[in-house]
Amino acid sequence: MKSFMKLMKKITDATPVMINSQFNLIKIFSVLFFLVSGPFQSQEVSFLFMGDIMGHGPQIRSAYQNSEKKYNYDKVFEPLEDIISSVDFAVANLEVTLAGPPYMGYPQFSSPDELAEACKNNGVDVLVTANNHSCDRKNSGVIRTVEVLDSFKILHTGTFKDEKKRDQENLLILSKKGIKVGLLNYTYGTNGIPFSTPAYVNMLDSSLIKQDVINARKKKLDKLIVFVHWGYEYRDFPNSYQKKFNTFFNEIGVDVVIGSHPHVLQPMIYNIENNKEFLTVFSLGNFVSNQRESRKDGGAMFRLSFEKKGGKVYISRKEYVLTWVHKFMDDGKYQYQILPCAKAKYNERYFSEKNDFQKMNLFLVNSRKHLNNNNKSVEEGVPYGLAKAKDIAHTRSPIPELKMTNYTSTKKKKIRRSKKSRK
Repeated sequence: MKSFMKLMKKITDATPVMINSQFNLIKIFSVLFFLVSGPFQSQEVSFLFMGDIMGHGPQIRSAYQNSEKKYNYDKVFEPLEDIISSVDFAVANLEVTLAGPPYMGYPQFSSPDELAEACKNNGVDVLVTANNHSCDRKNSGVIRTVEVLDSFKILHTGTFKDEKKRDQENLLILSKKGIKVGLLNYTYGTNGIPFSTPAYVNMLDSSLIKQDVINARKKKLDKLIVFVHWGYEYRDFPNSYQKKFNTFFNEIGVDVVIGSHPHVLQPMIYNIENNKEFLTVFSLGNFVSNQRESRKDGGAMFRLSFEKKGGKVYISRKEYVLTWVHKFMDDGKYQYQILPCAKAKYNERYFSEKNDFQKMNLFLVNSRKHLNNNNKSVEEGVPYGLAKAKDIAHTRSPIPELKMTNYTSTKKKKIRRSKKSRK
């Protein structure tokens, strides 16, 4: 500030002709203040991570529009428009192939291209594609999936048309507001269906990942995120394999780990040691699917922001927003919506079937109890766009406080995997 005042004195002394009015003086002060203070102002970039986008048979049938003879998934994502559009980068796990017809759900998924189009239309910027269903339609499915995403100009990583493309596109760099963030994506396996040349799927291999991280750090990243497909399905807590790899990620310099695959929520852990932050979301659960059993019928979006001050980048926001998949009958067939279920509008009056509200309420209350008991330094955020969330961050009142119910963990009670619960 002292140097700024000296600079102003020199300018006003040397250029009396310029300063011929109060208006000109104000303009000069404004421009100079911007030039001097601009480099020292804080910069922030925001992310929203979403879990598994599934494509079961009933979802495919629901998306078909008889009158137009084509598919449309836009209504599925519409309730989240304000939240998704409010961040700089929205990232989700595409757990289907876009391999073309015949379209099919479990066990070997191929969804219509319109599913990806709806993601694009509703603000999803990035789709990670390495998961246990990447090879459901073998090599041709891997290749066509990334070609479709390219056609919609959707950023992606995890699977590739060939090794040359992998070398070029493996590290996805998301840069904005002077902050440079890298994203990598891996899966524990592909359901026993191998890929072969030329296609490539990133596997959860420590040697491969370590080299990828070394290469990524050469790009002078501010932060590095790994989106990883891992863990046991339908388990509320990470297994030893997840914990082992999570420690490995921390040791090799990854900053944030986002997990998918269990189809239920798992804890979110934030640690800071020796001035190094490390954040893990073990599982975001389902983003959209036809799985209707309790705990599988919803998930969480994870909102994350990085802020740069004085040349250092740190995590400035880390919170989850719970979502529930509303399956309902309309115009003679089932429809799907992803609801930010803590939002006040999704009360009992919103639902045509009282039972639907009760199921959503059960998911909401039990998920809160699970995460409140097991998260570390990560809390629930308000279910609105980022600007509004910042305005009301000082109060929890926008998040309805609902009656708690008993939460039964699969750690205590073994849940049988029936045909209905399978993908």
